[in-house]
Amino acid sequence: MKKYLIDANLPYYFSLWNAEPFIHLKDINDSWTDQQIWNYAKENNLTIISKDADFSNRIIISPPPPKVIHVRFGNIKFNDFFKILTDNWNEIENLSNNYKLVNVFIDRIEGVS
Repeated sequence: MKKYLIDANLPYYFSLWNAEPFIHLKDINDSWTDQQIWNYAKENNLTIISKDADFSNRIIISPPPPKVIHVRFGNIKFNDFFKILTDNWNEIENLSNNYKLVNVFIDRIEGVS
């Protein structure tokens, strides 16, 4: 089963992530640096879900693991955030199986090899 590490910059209370394959950084150590997050995800074969461009920039030059799902929309209402991710989660997850980076925009989702 694929597992995910949710970055501290994303909501903690989010029903999609209230399941076994999801670990929120706040449950581990939300004061870690990006390097520590990267290393933990790599050592535990986790896919990082983040709004932080540093992870998507890094995965472009580094082979997985970890893989990255980059949520690339700015501040929006929580209900809109929830709807976009839950309505598209199956596609996001499928793309994440085949690509090292998945960019999630408000109007589209794209995989990057």
